[in-house]
Amino acid sequence: MRVHRFDVDGILLIEPKRFRDRRGFFAETYNAAELADQGADIRFVQDAQLLSTAAGTVRGLHFQSPPFAQARLVRVVQGAIQQVAVDMRQGSPTFGRHVSVELSGENALQLFIPEGFAHGCATLRPLTEIAYKVSAADTADYHQGVLWNDPFLGIVWPVKAEEAVLSEADAALPLLCDIESPFRSVHSREEAPA
Repeated sequence: MRVHRFDVDGILLIEPKRFRDRRGFFAETYNAAELADQGADIRFVQDAQLLSTAAGTVRGLHFQSPPFAQARLVRVVQGAIQQVAVDMRQGSPTFGRHVSVELSGENALQLFIPEGFAHGCATLRPLTEIAYKVSAADTADYHQGVLWNDPFLGIVWPVKAEEAVLSEADAALPLLCDIESPFRSVHSREEAPA
């Protein structure tokens, strides 16, 4: 696999190798040792798959708070999404900044999102299937989020707000300035007085 890094520390874009022949292709979609070699030594505990029927479906921006914070490895089985991860780590030099990438069944890219980030996506095509791994079980009492189109975040989405297909819960999420993030940056812990 090839791994690409961003200026927002911790997020990895993973490009698995596809081996093609006349039958189609084979790809290894997850390898714990290779991911650990890239600094993401994570034990995943749950896999999930979801289908969005309409283009312009927005999910997020979600996160789970400690002690059920989740690292996540996201890929698209079919269709395409714009996947976004927002740094929620207070004290981080990139707090509030985001990474945005297109993941599709064709490009086979995957995004590793560590704990401390809110995540969300918008579908670029109908009938888009997403598969992902998480490092902690989904725990409803610890689900939180930030409004997907919070102006402070400056995310350029591929869908207008009035055309987005959203759940009622996602449409009612707060702005980042209206919550206190439960995440702390490694930098802020190092700088705290003893």
